[in-house]
Amino acid sequence: MPATPSEIVEAAKAQRRTLRPALLAWFDHNKRELPWRDTRDPYAIWVSEVMLQQTQVDRVIAYYQRFLERFPTVKSLASAEVSDVLSLWSGLGYYSRARNLHKAAVELDSRHHGTLPSTVEALRTLPGFGRYTAGAVASIAFDQEAPLVDGNVARVLSRLFEIDGAPQDKTREATLWELATLLVKGERPGDLNQSLMELGATVCTPASPTCLLCPVQTHCR
Repeated sequence: MPATPSEIVEAAKAQRRTLRPALLAWFDHNKRELPWRDTRDPYAIWVSEVMLQQTQVDRVIAYYQRFLERFPTVKSLASAEVSDVLSLWSGLGYYSRARNLHKAAVELDSRHHGTLPSTVEALRTLPGFGRYTAGAVASIAFDQEAPLVDGNVARVLSRLFEIDGAPQDKTREATLWELATLLVKGERPGDLNQSLMELGATVCTPASPTCLLCPVQTHCR
């Protein structure tokens, strides 16, 4: 009989003291070298997170670098014409991301003097900032204990704790976010979130996961 959501969360509470250090140690030694990991600039981290939504990492790198060369700050993006932003985004797809990026930059310039706020609550008042994006920016750029769940994290947590249910199932989604909230608490919350995403992207893949290389295989149900 499958475990209930409450049983799953209780099991995670018992394992988090060994899960967190295992994930962080693995991330330190196995993370890919990516340009957005060489900066603590919240703006640059935000741009990367928006670009990475529904787009493969290898494809994003060149766009990310060109975008920051053309628009190095929130103010430079806010003062640009939307058509210029979309032109630079051309080929990356999902153009609503670029429009929301520009809209949010305009709001940041007028309401926050061109500086991103550090909390999930404040970030979520901006265009294009859903629960995932706000959690990513708050944790990675500002070291906030803010959870996130994307496709990779959902897959890792679902396998790790044997969570049934289809994507968009409300009970499954609530359980995943509760687990992410539990695990992110502690030192290096941004790196913890990135370790889960990296594990899903490189080891705990949709097909043919390399379980023997998984740093938390002994915990996996």
